[in-house]
Amino acid sequence: MDTTLTSTPSTSSRGMHVALWIAQVVLALAFFAASYPKLTTPAGMLAEAPTGVLLTRFIGICEFLGALGLLVPAATRIKPILTPYAAIGLCAVMVLATGFHAVRGEYGSMPVTIVLGLIAVFIAWGRLKKAPIAPRR
Repeated sequence: MDTTLTSTPSTSSRGMHVALWIAQVVLALAFFAASYPKLTTPAGMLAEAPTGVLLTRFIGICEFLGALGLLVPAATRIKPILTPYAAIGLCAVMVLATGFHAVRGEYGSMPVTIVLGLIAVFIAWGRLKKAPIAPRR
């Protein structure tokens, strides 16, 4: 008889769930904060942005939806597999952002994008392998 899903999680498993939830909330807040100006700044002001209006809006939408994806599926347990996929998507955004800043010589921005990308990798690994969230039955 397999008791994996019905047994009480071990202390280390509980600790991993807590660590992952903290990481998910922190990363979601960071991406909500990053998406807000990209989505609310008037188009006229974004026209001067190095990425232009459409790409900036697209990045903002991806960041906002990624932040939602870190929290909503896991919290509701409806399709919780979407949480690590959202983390993978946000990691891809951070890899591209790191490259963008490197090309522009904005080396001071790179540590932030690298740290956010590493947090996303931790969430993806944790929710796929170490402490997945069981879907609602």
